[in-house]
Amino acid sequence: QVQLVESGGGLVQRGGSLRLSCAASGRTFSSYYMGWFRQAPGKEREFVAGTSWSGANTYYADSVKGRLTVARDNAKNTVYLQMNSLQSEDTAVYYCAAGRLATMIRGHGDYWGQGTQVTVSS
Repeated sequence: QVQLVESGGGLVQRGGSLRLSCAASGRTFSSYYMGWFRQAPGKEREFVAGTSWSGANTYYADSVKGRLTVARDNAKNTVYLQMNSLQSEDTAVYYCAAGRLATMIRGHGDYWGQGTQVTVSS
C-alpha cells in the first residue's frame, strides 16, 4: 500500500510558477513509477508527467514539455512537479499517482492522492 498526499497548489498569475509536492508513505515507494495527472472542469483526466525510480526515465505530455519538470527524492519519499510559465489552461486539480508507466499513459494509477487545486489567473 502507498498513501499519497499532495501539497503546494494555489492561485498564481499567468506566467508564474508553482511547485507541487507529493509525500508518499509505504516502504515500497521506490518501486513505483510516479506520475502527475490533472483534471480541468469538464475535461478528462490527463497524464502530464512521470518519473521512474531513478529519475532517468521521465515522461511529459506535449502540452507541458519545457514548462513542467518532474523529480523525485526517494530518501524523502517525495515526488515534485515544478511548474513554470503557467497558463490559464493549466488550471486544474493536480493528482499524484503511483503505478506503472504503461497504465499511467492510459490514464490509470494504482494509488492516488486527494488532489491539489492549481488556478492560474489571467
